[in-house]
Amino acid sequence: MPTPSLTALPIRRLTHRDLTACADLSEDRGWPREEHKWGLLLSAGTGYGIDDPDGGLVAACVVTEYGPHGRPTLGAIGMVLVAERHARQGIGRRLMRHVVSLMGTTPLTLHATPNGRPLYEELGFKVTGRAEMVRGRLAVDETASAVATRAATAEDLRAILRLDEEVFGTDRTHVITRLPAFADRLRVAEDDGRIIGYAAAWPNMDTHVVGPLIARDTETAKALLASLAARTERPLRTDIDVRHEELLEWVKARGLESVAFNAVMTHGITELPGDWSRRFAPLTVAAG
Repeated sequence: MPTPSLTALPIRRLTHRDLTACADLSEDRGWPREEHKWGLLLSAGTGYGIDDPDGGLVAACVVTEYGPHGRPTLGAIGMVLVAERHARQGIGRRLMRHVVSLMGTTPLTLHATPNGRPLYEELGFKVTGRAEMVRGRLAVDETASAVATRAATAEDLRAILRLDEEVFGTDRTHVITRLPAFADRLRVAEDDGRIIGYAAAWPNMDTHVVGPLIARDTETAKALLASLAARTERPLRTDIDVRHEELLEWVKARGLESVAFNAVMTHGITELPGDWSRRFAPLTVAAG
């Protein structure tokens, strides 16, 4: 039988049964397999993909919705991938148009690589920010901080959720409540018994990714990063909003190196909701 045209192949919802195929697709494009991250995204968000008649996936992406169930106020698009053998044939454009259409009037956001940015601009996304990925071993003296940090407990979850919604600008309970199982470390910063920040470190290949990183101020963000670095043997990796210049200077002075820049883009809104001054790093660029 003749192979169906790529434009005729249906777009379908992905499930956890597709996790290996998604990881294979990442590897095909030279990305890490990232099964752990794919698992979170496919459970907390909605995956879309196109099956390859010869096996595996032609393309995939994930949308994570935030806000009231059934009435999202923000959608984050990530992991937009097209198999190398099918690249530059309009597949990514078709998949993205499908997702944007499905989301209707819901505001959207994504982090774009330099290669992906032209496609997203063609679809109406605008650059509204920039994030710098840094990686390395953070050399710090945890005792030098005046900000108290400790391991989060189950009793902290309600306060973490309140702080997160205030800073992120919309409810993401279904994602944050997965952090205790997803992350290896979840820590909070306190001031007089009140939680003023929190951060997670989750395993990704040979690194610990720090995200989310939400803090009252830069000193609190430094304390949370230092407390996580003191409790792992792995290099840290995180994506810091470039407006947080002081934090970026601090981490680079202590061993982290710049790896890449991504454009933060939005569709349907001119800027992200919430308080950027307390939002230092996303959970992952794929989910905001």
